[in-house]
Amino acid sequence: MRGMRKISEVMEVREMLEDKEAISYLPSPLSPPALFPASGHQSVPAASSRSHLSPGLVAGVDEVGRGCLFGPVVAAAVILPDAAAAELVAAGLKDSKKLTSVGRRRFAEQIQAVAIDYKIGFARVEEIDRLNIFHGSLLAMKRAVMKLKVQPDLCLVDGKWPIPNLPIEQKTLIKGDEISPAIAAASIIAKVWRDDLIMRLALKYPEYDLVGNKGYGTPKHLQALQKYGPSRLHRRSFSPCRSF
Repeated sequence: MRGMRKISEVMEVREMLEDKEAISYLPSPLSPPALFPASGHQSVPAASSRSHLSPGLVAGVDEVGRGCLFGPVVAAAVILPDAAAAELVAAGLKDSKKLTSVGRRRFAEQIQAVAIDYKIGFARVEEIDRLNIFHGSLLAMKRAVMKLKVQPDLCLVDGKWPIPNLPIEQKTLIKGDEISPAIAAASIIAKVWRDDLIMRLALKYPEYDLVGNKGYGTPKHLQALQKYGPSRLHRRSFSPCRSF
């Protein structure tokens, strides 16, 4: 099963790098909605075509890489058994930003081993530049949720804004990665997956110090942009890249 997941992830990265059409599993157009729901809680009927309906299951959803100048914004959706979630919390599970790189990777392996289901979704650089990073982040989260093979009854979404047109009940949680083990797990899975991707891309774009900055706008990264200009995977809608 883990090998099949790896193959699927490699195929998705290849699609991103080759600028192919948007992934076909999206149930709605890529264009942003005209209006977001006013409340943080949205309830709609679940789609009957999903492969499983498992009562009582909760998925945590979070994204990483919103502030980066380089690469996609990546999200994860994670469903944890209650017992496993309690064990992970007892072992020190927390928001990915509060863990070391070694700690994130250790927890990522544990989460993948015990999760009922977990999936990655992302929005490519071209989509971020077209939609803006806010809508791109919501798109990445929607993609992660819609890829789950086991359908949750509820999605806990980190942040203030719900995912538009999601056919599953959802609730937003500000600082949710500090409250919900499932959201904290999603933040770790997304962070480790994105960091691994950036490390691979760093081999192709060594001049931007991506190994050190993971795509964020550090002084060394900004200096490289001044010297070399942006690559095809830089976000041209972000101000440091916009002038080129």
